[in-house]
Amino acid sequence: MEIIIDNFPLQITNPEKIFWPEMGIRKIDYIMKLMELTPYLIPHAQNRLLTTIRYPDGIDGKSFYQKNIPSYAPTWVDHHRWQDTEYILLNKRATLAWLGNQAALEFHTAFNRYNRDQYPSSLVFDLDPSKGQTFEQVVEVALLIHETLGSLGLKSWIKTSGATGMQIYIPIGEKYTYEQARKMNEFFGKYFSEKYPQLITIERMVKKRESKLYFDYLQMWQGKTITLVYSTRATKEATVSTPIEWEELEKGIRPTDFHLLNIKDRIEQKGDLFAPLLGKSSIQNLDHILQFINKQKI
Repeated sequence: MEIIIDNFPLQITNPEKIFWPEMGIRKIDYIMKLMELTPYLIPHAQNRLLTTIRYPDGIDGKSFYQKNIPSYAPTWVDHHRWQDTEYILLNKRATLAWLGNQAALEFHTAFNRYNRDQYPSSLVFDLDPSKGQTFEQVVEVALLIHETLGSLGLKSWIKTSGATGMQIYIPIGEKYTYEQARKMNEFFGKYFSEKYPQLITIERMVKKRESKLYFDYLQMWQGKTITLVYSTRATKEATVSTPIEWEELEKGIRPTDFHLLNIKDRIEQKGDLFAPLLGKSSIQNLDHILQFINKQKI
């Protein structure tokens, strides 16, 4: 079947193919849901190098990462070459629908816009639970971090990864380089792991983490990616990476509360809770943090 999206023709193949068996979500259902999410998803992906994970036979089948734009991609799909890879730019509604037809069930984007490749737009704390940890333990750590950031006069925003972890964002408005941002992430990682040694670790080797939450300060780097807000995940519940209010986190939530079949209703009720990250009014000044770090190394 062929559809026209914003004057761009798109051929939908195997529209009845099941992507999420337990949720009964077919390919055509997925594409229609992506179209509903377009106004919220694309602004956060705009001009960022995109990596997708494709599941041609649905979540129970084999998958593969795709960074390079395939040769058969429509000519209207935006793309940008960086370090010998021709990345897709998710800048159009039609591109999102085309990717849905390609069975791209997860979207992961760079921390920076392609034309500002040395400057991440946010400081991101990636909270990754170790084997055996509960989501409640992730929430406990997130709230401790939020409290500390608040004491430093810093505002932060949080989202579920859609899987088992969470990510905390501090918008910095492309002011600091990756080197500076990494210094600050490492500083916070060491501080929290030393303050809460029974809860948090920055140990890279999985087998040495014990049952502590991994504060991944290394993930935020040029060329690496983070789960795009409002991206679906290849979980049986079709979970979605979802922004959360800090007050909601205190009351108790689970990643499975937010999935492809109810995320639009949530956005209509709450709005895009990550919208502040797109403007300038929420940019946080971290000069005092960077100056303190630099003084410690003199």
